Amino acid sequence: MTNSHNFSRRGVLKGGLAGILATGVAPLMFTRGAYAQEFCNAPTGDSVTLGFNMPLTGAYADEGADQQRAYELAVEHLNGGGDGGLIPTFSSKTLKGSGILGKKVAFVTGDDQTKADAGRDSARRMIERDGAVMITGGSSSAVAIAEQGLCQEMGVIYMAGLTHSNDTTGKDKKKYGFRHFFNAYQSGIALGPVLGEAYGKDRVAYHLTADYTWGWTQEESMIKATEALGWKTMPPVRTPVGAGDFSQYITPFLNSGADVLVLNHYGFDGVNSITQAVQFGLRDRQANGKNVEIVLPLVSDLMAKGAGEAIKGVYGTANWDWQLTDEASKAFTKSFGAKYGQPPSQIAQTSYVQVLLYADAVERAGTFYPPEVIKALEGYEFDGLGNGPTLYRAADHQCFKDVYVVKGKDAPSNPYDLLEVVGTASRDSVTYDPAIFGGELGPDTPAKC
Repeated sequence: MTNSHNFSRRGVLKGGLAGILATGVAPLMFTRGAYAQEFCNAPTGDSVTLGFNMPLTGAYADEGADQQRAYELAVEHLNGGGDGGLIPTFSSKTLKGSGILGKKVAFVTGDDQTKADAGRDSARRMIERDGAVMITGGSSSAVAIAEQGLCQEMGVIYMAGLTHSNDTTGKDKKKYGFRHFFNAYQSGIALGPVLGEAYGKDRVAYHLTADYTWGWTQEESMIKATEALGWKTMPPVRTPVGAGDFSQYITPFLNSGADVLVLNHYGFDGVNSITQAVQFGLRDRQANGKNVEIVLPLVSDLMAKGAGEAIKGVYGTANWDWQLTDEASKAFTKSFGAKYGQPPSQIAQTSYVQVLLYADAVERAGTFYPPEVIKALEGYEFDGLGNGPTLYRAADHQCFKDVYVVKGKDAPSNPYDLLEVVGTASRDSVTYDPAIFGGELGPDTPAKC
């Protein structure tokens, strides 16, 4: 792209600063506006376009639908519509409901189909065809990691949606990628002690695991957490995403000698596997002289609704719950409920928050120029978005905040009152050394589309 700012910059390089100063023309290359046209999709008009890429089809389509609702609500609030949602409760006071840096927020959407290749292709179209200056979305970690890698290549910031794999901000972390959602390692830290207290320390676990990056790291994290209690682990069994029928994987459990079934599944897979496990009569069985138990390490209200009776008494972890009583959670639940007639899920909350965090970082940086926005996000401490005091750690772009242990309610009071928070792992307790997962953030040099 070429404009007068680029010309001014070349003039300085050729003729020196003295020549510019002698003309009385301001040296634009030293102002934030100087790089306004020197990065991918720099907004030049009165609007700025964000790209929302969600699993509208596939095993995580329920999550994608709620994610889209949240993104559209965030845009409405940024543009001054509705009740403002979390903008009034946000500890940062830069957002005024006047868009981002005075530009109206527009958006484009895509379907990642819960497939990494489809997600990457959809994100590329948003960047190249639609001029998206930021991409967000994903409910599958494989999709999120693929999109994050693309955004790193193209110099476009990626604000991940629901991605729980350790790899997202571990070995696959990127300078242009940021994750608000917690990870599998933190689920293990939070859930392990609760399981030990509830089920004892002499247990044998059998894992069914979604066969991709999230499932692998969730399995690894849960094994580490439960073996630290004294549990034994049977050889895990990997299952394809979108399997639908899990009976062939559940049947071997019955004669395995294990007394805890750990389902490292999410979305429709989590709903189907836990429902079928209960249909197989696992709740009424004993092994090793103990009642057989089922654990769903990562769970959401959407999954609980799909599982119905099967979710009762089942432990898991969550990033957020709509029944939390802090002012921000109540404000978001009220705002989302008024618009859509139902409470928001955890993917809705984290997706909405990611859009606000990006907009806020741009406002604080005073520019859309990605390296400056990255600096504004790195090491950023904030509150008032529903998760308590939170840090966006500079070393790996992972957010650190409290993690919730939840359990399926035995006697729900309404169709949405399905999970209850039974424990909280503090931010300090789930904070870890980023070196344990490796990876390099890479450069922040913005690419040109």
